[in-house]
Amino acid sequence: MKIGIIGAGVAGLTAAYDLVRKGHQVTVYEASAQAGGLASGFRDSHWEWPIERFYHHLFQTDAAIIALTKSIGYSDKLFFRSPITAQWWNGHGHPLFRSAMLRLRGLPAVPVPGLMMTALSVLNYPGLSFTSRLRMGLAGAYLKYGVRDWRPLERTTAAAWTRRTMGEAAYQAFVYPLLEGKFGSHTAEVNMAWLWARLKTRSFKLGYFVGGFQGFVEALVATLKKWGGVVYTRTPVQGLELSPDGWHLHSARDTELYDRVIVTGSPQLLNKLAPQLSSDYTKRLRELRSMGAVVMTLALTHPLTEGLYWVNMPKAEFPFLALVEHTNFIESKYYGGDHLVYCGDYLDPSHEYFRLSQDELLERFLPALKRVNPQFDWTWVRASWLHREAYAQPIVPVNHSRSIPPLATPLSGLYWASMSQVYPWDRGTNYAVELGQRVAQEVLDSLSEAKRLTE
Repeated sequence: MKIGIIGAGVAGLTAAYDLVRKGHQVTVYEASAQAGGLASGFRDSHWEWPIERFYHHLFQTDAAIIALTKSIGYSDKLFFRSPITAQWWNGHGHPLFRSAMLRLRGLPAVPVPGLMMTALSVLNYPGLSFTSRLRMGLAGAYLKYGVRDWRPLERTTAAAWTRRTMGEAAYQAFVYPLLEGKFGSHTAEVNMAWLWARLKTRSFKLGYFVGGFQGFVEALVATLKKWGGVVYTRTPVQGLELSPDGWHLHSARDTELYDRVIVTGSPQLLNKLAPQLSSDYTKRLRELRSMGAVVMTLALTHPLTEGLYWVNMPKAEFPFLALVEHTNFIESKYYGGDHLVYCGDYLDPSHEYFRLSQDELLERFLPALKRVNPQFDWTWVRASWLHREAYAQPIVPVNHSRSIPPLATPLSGLYWASMSQVYPWDRGTNYAVELGQRVAQEVLDSLSEAKRLTE
């Protein structure tokens, strides 16, 4: 069978990989100049490795992408480290999660189990009373290790559950900044299942690829092509037309007929490409809301922080949500000696950050860096890059699972696979892999059923 896939992000490429290995003819269409989607990278002229447009890493619990990495023969390029994550408090970044090691006086460092490390990290935070830290630590341990079924949690908001269980002080110090940074004015709507999933899957060691995530994507594309798959970049799809023979896919390259089509991307993209969808279905698509992402990447001549990889920044004090010093995770030698820093935020697509120029955003962001490091000077900035995506973080209100459309659309042979459907898990490359595998399996099942009916 001929199968067309729109979007060469990780979900689309994974679906293509699974389908082509089953003997089907698969063509992937990508509007951008390179594959990778939100995991794609960019490169400066004197760097050895590219870096992601939007900060990325893996967790040790990301089983799907780790298995895919092995399947395409790239596992020797994946490695895990223990960078320092911090919370901005009282004028500095206070480390929360260091390497899962505990050094006792006079004894060598020894590994610390995850549950104990969680408790030690929370109990060590000075911004809360001991009672609040204890309540928060116990509630976090319960969520990570005690909850097996997330569905009851989606019936209440994360704000209500954590206030009741962890206490108001812990909510204000930890939970509210996380929710507000991710969801802005929609903070009060977010359900507890989303927060549970975020805590459930985190590990203390973080993973990265030799050559960055772009290296992984290029290895996946190369493997796909070895199996006979085709990937067109710089080839936007302009429309889909259903006929008795299948789906006519109109692209900037040509028009091709496919037996099945998978659309990966936003609800708005699906609505645009397939106006034949029923009004009831398109209404459901329009009701799915999401936050956009704005990320400024800076190449500095000096390190900004003292070894901190990720710092959660309070939005009331800083003009961005996250400060990520990538070169405190991956050595600067791979980037020509540059010290690379991300200033990132999740915002409504209507926010002014989506309209301001790069220079205007630099004027907003750079003064904040002097608060992080008083020695910082504008002359440290060798170069900067601005990346924006309107569809980056789905908003997940109470009982959100009832609102998610299935992968198979009401139109025969047309499938939609997007970040909106990885719920309750948080968006990320691992769940993009899982999503691609799920939609590929649904297509395979439909082909098997069609074959059975014709026999």
